[in-house]
Amino acid sequence: MKIRFEASACVGHGRCYALAPEVYDADDQGHCIVRYEVVPPELEEQARAGAANCPEAALAVED
Repeated sequence: MKIRFEASACVGHGRCYALAPEVYDADDQGHCIVRYEVVPPELEEQARAGAANCPEAALAVED
């Protein structure tokens, strides 16, 4: 599984890294950083939860 991230859409709500801190992190301005190019199987559920809760739809999961 991969995560598609549209950085220009992210405004830093922080829902992704609050729900899935092992998958997402924040930069100095609070914008999302995706920790993995390919998400490990044990973190896929977290990755989906973080992406699904992004209000700007800046994150998408690709199987």
